[in-house]
Amino acid sequence: MTEKEKMLNGDFYNSRDPELIEMYHNARKLLKAYNNLDSKLLDERNTILDTLFEFKGANVWIETPFFCDYGANISIGKNTFVNTNCMFLDNNKISIGKNGLIAPYVQIYTATHPLKASDRIIETEDNSRYLTSTKPVTIGDNVWIGGNSVIFPGVTISNNVTIGAGSVVTKDISDNVLAFGNPCKVVKQL
Repeated sequence: MTEKEKMLNGDFYNSRDPELIEMYHNARKLLKAYNNLDSKLLDERNTILDTLFEFKGANVWIETPFFCDYGANISIGKNTFVNTNCMFLDNNKISIGKNGLIAPYVQIYTATHPLKASDRIIETEDNSRYLTSTKPVTIGDNVWIGGNSVIFPGVTISNNVTIGAGSVVTKDISDNVLAFGNPCKVVKQL
């Protein structure tokens, strides 16, 4: 298995693998261009996002600045709006459905590490490195995620959900609910 295949499979992988570093640099180049474009240059903005993402539906709007690791593992459904200063760490698949609202400063993480330092850090004569694995994140259709929320690796947020601002979403959230808090909990059915 390549390191990329290990990464997408959820196995421990080498994040400094040359193929992954090349993907990282490509994403940085595209993000720099996107984040510095005039907001009126809609065709150019869409071309960059089409190149960066695995899939982008019609009428997706992403405010700048926007940040991600690779971009190639991100799919966003039609009519979804991503507000300013969002960070999507797409070391695994991030799938967002249609008609989504992602507020400012939302962070979506797919990477994780062993909790215990002695399990996480691999020491060698020359240097040290750390173990990383990943879990995909899935966000359904018609989901609104409030500002400054954090979505943890492996979480699924189902359809028609509202996540309150400042939430830390550590577990799956079922359809048609309002959920918020740290940790995020379902408050009521919608």
